[in-house]
Amino acid sequence: QVQLVESGGGLVQAGGSLRLSCAASGRTFIRYAMCWFRQAPGLEREFVAAIDRGGSTAYYADCVNGRFTISRDNGVGTVYLQMNSLKPEDTAVYYCAADQDGSGSSYRGDYDYWGQGTQVTVSS
Repeated sequence: QVQLVESGGGLVQAGGSLRLSCAASGRTFIRYAMCWFRQAPGLEREFVAAIDRGGSTAYYADCVNGRFTISRDNGVGTVYLQMNSLKPEDTAVYYCAADQDGSGSSYRGDYDYWGQGTQVTVSS
């Protein structure tokens, strides 16, 4: 089992940047593919980005491709989401999740463990 804690959210102006972090407990972090989803008020949770267990392959939603970068540090058990050129439509609660023995997926049902989320608000 793994516990996930997100941090780094906040309020930023359009065009600005934020870096989210998700720290995982336990000593088996490398067994988990990791991802970020987000959920805006009144909308369903949507895929943002995923990364495989080794950190060599990443996947992005079209709406963030070229602006966001997912990465991981297996030595410290943390996954990151660097968000640049932020837009008001990026406003949401951002969640990280872990898929044991996975390879990176955009399907919400593949993920076994979820964090509590961190709020990102982008003002226009």
